[in-house]
Formats: sequence, C-alpha cells, structure tokens
Amino acid sequence: MSEEKELTFEEAMAQLEEIVEKLEEGDVPLEKAISFFQEGMRLSKLCHDKLQHVEKQMEYILREDGELEPFAIQEE
Repeated sequence: MSEEKELTFEEAMAQLEEIVEKLEEGDVPLEKAISFFQEGMRLSKLCHDKLQHVEKQMEYILREDGELEPFAIQEE
C-alpha cells in the first residue's frame, strides 16, 4: 500500500478508516491483518506528523501591524 506521491491528510485518513473497517470485520487472515496493521500505523504517523506541522504553524498569528507573534490563549 505504499504511495508514490505524498498523501494529503484527508487521503491518509480515508485509507486509515478503510483499514480499520477491514480489521473490524474480523475475517481477515492473520498475515493480511498484520499487513493492514502496519499500513495503518504508517498512515497514523503520517496524519500525526501533518497535524503537528499545522499546529506549529498555528502557534503564530498575524498581529494588526503584520508582524508575527506567538499564539497564546488567554485564560480568564
């Protein structure tokens, strides 16, 4: 299930959901289940890495003067 091009987050999630559905059916041979599991772990890491990248981008927001500043949630 190796991809030649880099998957988008949405494509990776869709493939991951398909794998989960197949594994939940329960009638998958052991060797195939292991293969699905390994691919699922690879897709899960890809999604996690993409989310962390976006999270780092979101740590900075644009101020009114156009300069970047760290993003912080102010608690009341």
